[in-house]
Amino acid sequence: MLTVVLVIHILIAIAMVGTVLLQRSEGGALGMGGGGGGGGGMGGFMTGRATANILTRATGILAAGFFVTSMTLAIMSGSGRESSSIMDTPAATAPATEAPAEPAGPAAPLAK
Repeated sequence: MLTVVLVIHILIAIAMVGTVLLQRSEGGALGMGGGGGGGGGMGGFMTGRATANILTRATGILAAGFFVTSMTLAIMSGSGRESSSIMDTPAATAPATEAPAEPAGPAAPLAK
């Protein structure tokens, strides 16, 4: 089931990227929707405004689907694990530290 939701999630993400790139930006850089007036090949079938409305609606629907699949994946990934808190475990005792080594005795005098 997790794999199915993940595949749907990836397909929605790819479709959402495509619809966002097809939309006409403020500068019109990547916009694929034809302009309004002028004598074009479309002949008024899908005007610029109608195309923008369809792409905006499609982006909203895909964004909602992306949100739903994201939440579903988050819930499904954590459902198999036991909930635990760091406060539930007993405090571990610190390991005993060794005392520093004492010198063996006075240092031998240097030979001349």
